Amino acid sequence: MHDTLFSQFQQIGIVPVVKIDDASKAEGLAQAMLDGGLPCAEITFRTDAAEEAIGRVTKAFPQMLVGAGTVTTVEFAKQAVAAGAQFIVSPGFNPTVVDWCIENSIPIVPGVCTPSDIEAGLSRGLSTLKFFPAEASGGVNMLKNFAGPFPNLTFMPTGGISLANITEYAKQANVLAVGGSWMVKSDLIEAEDWPAITKLCSDAVSAIQGLEFAHVGINNESKEKAEKTIALLQSLGMVRRDGNSSTFLDTTIEVMPIVFHGAMGHLGFRCISVERTIAYLATRGLTVNEKTVVKDAKGRIKSCYFNEDASGFAVHLVRA
Repeated sequence: MHDTLFSQFQQIGIVPVVKIDDASKAEGLAQAMLDGGLPCAEITFRTDAAEEAIGRVTKAFPQMLVGAGTVTTVEFAKQAVAAGAQFIVSPGFNPTVVDWCIENSIPIVPGVCTPSDIEAGLSRGLSTLKFFPAEASGGVNMLKNFAGPFPNLTFMPTGGISLANITEYAKQANVLAVGGSWMVKSDLIEAEDWPAITKLCSDAVSAIQGLEFAHVGINNESKEKAEKTIALLQSLGMVRRDGNSSTFLDTTIEVMPIVFHGAMGHLGFRCISVERTIAYLATRGLTVNEKTVVKDAKGRIKSCYFNEDASGFAVHLVRA
């Protein structure tokens, strides 16, 4: 249920938690977030402006995924949905709010921080929960502990997360998306410092990819030429490791015995989620070579190449 919505969460990777005091600033904030690559917002019912702000953003930016946060009563939930909220987030597990949302087919992500809270969610058929307050409740280590008894559950950790630790959270297999407010600080919204918010959003989107250089692949016209290259690199102290179709020297150079993707070879980059990074790089003009997509048994993309190259080197993504 609500699979499309949760797929959007996973692809975006970040759910900005917004506290806004003046609803008239909502459109400017939303535009700044979109400009920074974050088409998602959880507008919290911590202020009286929440309902109007949700309505303004959903009307002005229908392409944006907008939900309501800090929903602690059914009345707040009703107001949020009437204003156009596409999902509900609560700080704790309030059975009354959760049950109302389920009965009305409204996606809800209630807050949990204990196994008992989690089991309450599972008993109602929920498969994604908000881990809150994340850092104060054990952070990444607690999420690792939850993975054992709750292997099919995913979380949206929120609370104490910043640019400094977002990647560590995103690397956890049971994290669907990460919530945070550092890129939409209340003082910046009040000052209408939209360029600063755009920059913070852009930095967050870049960080959650977890992109890092993995290896360079070198093409060769024949196995004989490949062996000469391998011998040279071994003489420089690199350790040979033969694979099924190529040879690695240490972990950073892959020697191909054929002309593979790219005229010269390829540049491999690791990322946390290939699907997410494909969407991220699409905004920068890169397009996937669909014939190169490799998936695992669960249907997740393990690796792919792009149609565009860098000075004759194909660009290759590999899931970390």
